[in-house]
Amino acid sequence: MNALTQDSKTVTKKTNVRYLILTILFITTAINYIDRSALSVVAPVMTKDLHLDAVSIGIAFSAFNWAYAFMQIPGGWMLDRFGARIVYGIGLIIWSLFTFFQGWVDGLVMLFVLRFIVGIAEAPSFPGNSRLTAMWFPQHERGKAVSIYNSAQYFGVALFTPVMAWLLQTHGWQMVFYVAGVAGIVVGLFWFKFVQEPNKHPRANQAEIDYINAGGGLANTGDKPIKIRWAHAKLLLTNRQMIGIYIAQFCLNTMLWFFLTWFPTYLVQEKHMSMLKVGFMASLPYAGAFIGGLVGGYLSDFLLKRGKSLTTARKTPIIIGFLLSSIIVLANYTSSAALIMLIMSVAFFAKGMAGATWTLVGDMSPKEIIGLSGGIFNTSGNIAGIVVPIIVGYILSATHSFNAALFFIGGVLLVGALCYIFVVNKIERIELPPELKEEEQPLLKVQA
Repeated sequence: MNALTQDSKTVTKKTNVRYLILTILFITTAINYIDRSALSVVAPVMTKDLHLDAVSIGIAFSAFNWAYAFMQIPGGWMLDRFGARIVYGIGLIIWSLFTFFQGWVDGLVMLFVLRFIVGIAEAPSFPGNSRLTAMWFPQHERGKAVSIYNSAQYFGVALFTPVMAWLLQTHGWQMVFYVAGVAGIVVGLFWFKFVQEPNKHPRANQAEIDYINAGGGLANTGDKPIKIRWAHAKLLLTNRQMIGIYIAQFCLNTMLWFFLTWFPTYLVQEKHMSMLKVGFMASLPYAGAFIGGLVGGYLSDFLLKRGKSLTTARKTPIIIGFLLSSIIVLANYTSSAALIMLIMSVAFFAKGMAGATWTLVGDMSPKEIIGLSGGIFNTSGNIAGIVVPIIVGYILSATHSFNAALFFIGGVLLVGALCYIFVVNKIERIELPPELKEEEQPLLKVQA
């Protein structure tokens, strides 16, 4: 009898496959941002080899985001219709392949086209992350899960920026793209081996799925895909809560895209650092953001477990992060390299804290269209990736200084804080009206 009871406990003990999924999301997101940031690392040398001026390299920086931002909604639609495993996995291999090809560029047009294709392929990545964490994690674990994968973007850049700088100095800028591209293709093979949605994963047992569902997770979301229509997008785009987080995400990403594009050039031209030193110095703010992202996620879940409302738990680290990150403007008032790096690191730490914004996609979106909602959210955020590189390029061309650019970024961050204080109110899930819940035909279920 005791043996039978022990066997029963063994059978019903839940698996922890969700942590395997989170580990793969962490690695994939790190690769994602290494590929995005590679151009910024090589830009000071590449611009000389290819004879590109500040405006031209600003346009090249923005090429990724022209595609990435405007493919977010189609990318989110594909995630909801065909599933994250296929859409995200194919995108991972394609963007890595075209990162590799950037080692062959011989001018602005070719560079723009290749970066544009990388942007298309990466479009489903963060909506895919949001969809998978909402499906694999109960609500009380989701803040930490989102903070972990979201922090991977900073971890990857912090760890590998010195490596990319070393490759640049010893083997040339082409090798940076070759190494980054190959690394992504290898990770893509692991993705298809280990990633699945909960009910389809061979390693996840029913006890884990029940645990996810009981805690407010959406493990069964992929079971009944619905027809995605423009009416779904209209519902999201006319909701005050969603409008608030969309505008704020644009504001938050102004800082991110300054660091991903112009920051190494800022250190070389404004602070007269060598490229090898830039490789190490540029990694420090990313290390700060990595820690800040973890702090924001853990603080949010801690407040939730202490009985605070979901609204308080989610908005507190976000608002603190927005306000603190605006201190980036203080870098204009010192010439000390050490103090500048401290200011930048604290500002980017705060940006990492505010990155808990992604939890709201899983918390607030209609459960049937999380991919689409994440796509719209990320579209808003990454329009900043189009605007910021070009605006900074023009400011630099006109003033030969980054001072006005830092004031621009700090001011926009304050606008983001105001959105969360005055526009975004109670955090709760939006429900689809019955007329927008029409399910897909069985054939499309098989495809998903």
